Amino acid sequence: MAIAIGLLVLLAFTVIFHFVSPWWFTPIASNWSSMDDTIVLTFWVTGLVFIAITIFMIYCVIKYRHSENKKAAYEPEHKKLEAWLVILTTIGVIILLAPGLKVWNDFINVPDDAHEVEVVAQQWQWSYRYPGIDGKLGTADIKHINADNPLGVNPDDPNGQDDIITGGSQLHLPIDKPVKVLLRSKDTLHNFYVPQFRAKMDIVPGLVSSIWLTPIREGTFEVLCAELCGVGHYNMRSHVVVESAITYDTWLNQQPTFASTKATIITDPLIKKGQQASQVNGCLGCHSIDGSKMLGPTWKDMIGKTEELADGTKVIVDENYIIESITQPNAKIVKGYPAIMPAANLSSDDIKALIIYMQSLSIPTDKQTSKLEVNTPLNTQLDQTSNHQQLAKQGRKIALQRGCVACHSTDGSNGVGPSWTGLYGSSRELKDGSTLIADDTYLANSINQPNSQIVEGYNPIMPPLKLSKLEIDALIAFIKENKK
Repeated sequence: MAIAIGLLVLLAFTVIFHFVSPWWFTPIASNWSSMDDTIVLTFWVTGLVFIAITIFMIYCVIKYRHSENKKAAYEPEHKKLEAWLVILTTIGVIILLAPGLKVWNDFINVPDDAHEVEVVAQQWQWSYRYPGIDGKLGTADIKHINADNPLGVNPDDPNGQDDIITGGSQLHLPIDKPVKVLLRSKDTLHNFYVPQFRAKMDIVPGLVSSIWLTPIREGTFEVLCAELCGVGHYNMRSHVVVESAITYDTWLNQQPTFASTKATIITDPLIKKGQQASQVNGCLGCHSIDGSKMLGPTWKDMIGKTEELADGTKVIVDENYIIESITQPNAKIVKGYPAIMPAANLSSDDIKALIIYMQSLSIPTDKQTSKLEVNTPLNTQLDQTSNHQQLAKQGRKIALQRGCVACHSTDGSNGVGPSWTGLYGSSRELKDGSTLIADDTYLANSINQPNSQIVEGYNPIMPPLKLSKLEIDALIAFIKENKK
């Protein structure tokens, strides 16, 4: 009798837990209602079978409990019972499997109005690529991959020049808009998995797989790799941010394009070696270079910074601290970050190159300066009284930092945008048929509102630059220096 009571309690607890469990309140960030309906149907079918079997077991335990007056009867087969079991089992399997065909059909048929984004996986980090103003992703191939082009975007494809590439910090998606997510791997087998999206997909080297979804709930959700991909597999994480269309467009317009990043070419061999070491060893899977928050502290402006550790003490981020953090990563944990970094097996030369690369991402202090002009900040002594030559020199730095020279040549050659050679004072014909003179007012307006006056023969793909008036004056001074 005790066994029967135990089975009854177990049955009651299971049914009650099912209806009050947190699963029902998990935020669903996707349009996969058919998938959810299939899961619910599975619960009902298997749940009813579970209830029936448990009740039958309780019945048998009570009815056929031990008694001296009862003897077990041997019945080798019961064809009628076996037939009913086969029929009922077949019906149950059909009920469970048939809805899956509809889910799969929904899964592979992408809506015509879906926009595309690309997710690129590598040990052990994620990278993301978005189409620019033309709405098209450029082609990519492994043969184009190098330190300056880590995703292998075809530099000769005009559709790829305005593509926007971001590191592994966050994947941004607009709410209520269908999106096709293209999946690519640079090394081994990975799997793109966002639990709240109700779907995941393998990423196979040499192939481009995809999933699609329509985010219907704003929020931040964790991106995981669901395929064992090496020793750092557990740490291959990122986040997807679902936000309003306005917020998404604002964020997207603030990101550099592929064309602009090509201008930021590192010529210092040690800095380039450090950049390559950070990519090869998966450092950028946890540490951002743009100030965004990830699993580990950002490298932007890190050198010389005072960090508070988990034990309450404070340290200065200098060369010795970085070396210790690489060789003994859990010796000093920065407050607010988990102790999950594995010890990196790097040579002293690689560590030195990494430190120099980190320096290039930081604002120089009195104790250290970057050797690379493209990464040096503007002269803090520059003011409105600076002469034209000083302004032009600082304008050149801005043009390198912001990637202007990727689209605007300084030698008269054709580019994505008009050449700066001989630009100042020249007459420009616009798409609307009007003409104007490229003076200070026109150039300042073209920097602040680049798509308000489009020159004939060029596309409106330049993002607005958030520059101060002094920085704009410096750029204009540099443009003036580019005479024919």
